[in-house]
Amino acid sequence: MRRPTPYGVLAVCTIALTVSIAVGRADGTRPQQPPWKAKNLRYFPADITRQALTQRMREFCFALAVRCQYCHAGGDGVSFDGVDFASDEKPAKRKARAMLKMMDQINQSLLAEIPSRADPRVDVTCVTCHHGLPLPKSLQTTLLEIIDKDGAPAAVERYRKLRAEDTLSGRYNFDQWEINELARILAAKNPSAAIAMLEMNGEFYPKSSAIDFQIGELLRAGGEREKALQRYRQALAKDPQNDAIKQRIAEMEKQ
Repeated sequence: MRRPTPYGVLAVCTIALTVSIAVGRADGTRPQQPPWKAKNLRYFPADITRQALTQRMREFCFALAVRCQYCHAGGDGVSFDGVDFASDEKPAKRKARAMLKMMDQINQSLLAEIPSRADPRVDVTCVTCHHGLPLPKSLQTTLLEIIDKDGAPAAVERYRKLRAEDTLSGRYNFDQWEINELARILAAKNPSAAIAMLEMNGEFYPKSSAIDFQIGELLRAGGEREKALQRYRQALAKDPQNDAIKQRIAEMEKQ
């Protein structure tokens, strides 16, 4: 099942909350309710209003693309029926408190020490890292994990799928340098995987001389002189004024 988008999450939560508030007696009057008071607050102030607390919860839903039951125990996963908001049963709720404290430390202490900060200032929020992912990971980290577990072909397949379906979400960086740097990480321990990822990257950035040059470097390091020269020449054809490429070709031709 596909993970719901933040907008879908918000719609479900908003509808459920609206229905719960709108229900009243048959004569049109609302039943008397005791004053609302939050329970088991360990991060937010005890006198926080229901509206303010709900807004913060909505922010979490958007940032992580999750529903309320990601952190809160009970319920059917759709409505608020049976949800125990005061419970600390789920580790995600306890983790959220720690993350909020970390965010405060970054914004109030660490960033405060940076000279010449932007005005208005830029603060770290949940979405800064998460971008709609419950567990935030960069594209490099995601692909590295796949390569280690299932090999480069599986990582290539995953990249193609993400690029086709997820480019507009902002969750991942699909710039060519994301994969170029991934290949640098792989170069020492898994050069064949590095080349495979660069070959794929070249399909999406066919005018990039940097990709051909990097493949040439990997082939040269592996002792494949002729193949390396071919890639250097391809790189030079795309960037005829690049002195580094010219120098490498001259070096290889003297060998």
